[in-house]
Amino acid sequence: MAVLQIRIPNELKKETDELFQSLGLDTTTAVRMFLRQSLAYGGIPFTVRKKAKIDRILEECEDPANISKPYGTVEEAFKAMSEDE
Repeated sequence: MAVLQIRIPNELKKETDELFQSLGLDTTTAVRMFLRQSLAYGGIPFTVRKKAKIDRILEECEDPANISKPYGTVEEAFKAMSEDE
């Protein structure tokens, strides 16, 4: 059997230990599950991507500093957006 050692921040270790414990697992078992799922999936078993442009746009929209004024209709809002370009 091989030994896998990794360095991670203490807080990440603490938080993941708590999460896995709440799921009835220990961290070693969770890592084994990840590795087995990677083999079964033929890659990382979840989507790995850069932060999408739409995600950044939505964050900007949620910032109150970026709200200019209310619009009466969707058409008015689109018109205002078109004028900004």
